[in-house]
Amino acid sequence: MRVMVFVKASAEGDEDFVRTPGTIKMMEEMGRFNEALRRAGVLVMADGLKPSLCGKRVHFDGAGRNISDGPFAEPTEVVAGFWIWNVKDMDEAVAWVKRCPNPMPGPSHIEIRPFYEADDLG
Repeated sequence: MRVMVFVKASAEGDEDFVRTPGTIKMMEEMGRFNEALRRAGVLVMADGLKPSLCGKRVHFDGAGRNISDGPFAEPTEVVAGFWIWNVKDMDEAVAWVKRCPNPMPGPSHIEIRPFYEADDLG
């Protein structure tokens, strides 16, 4: 089963990356975690995203389109990074996330969402 694992930003985590001893340590820990995912055959893809200040949102209303520039109001609703994993089930995905270093400089959230597979769509 494929899942997308979203790292949600925190108020501090939706800012541009700054090299500090803390962020360097977190990136080293995340590198070791990613290597463990790779060795286990779980990791399909992973990447970090620039802060929402660099982003745009396209709002749809029928045929109309409206564009808003970042930053976006609720940092905890912004995706800061992601993985795509291939796991046997949701329990395995949860077990991997529990091993993950905290991706933000304080409280943070990671969301796991399964992809639709061909069998799901009939």
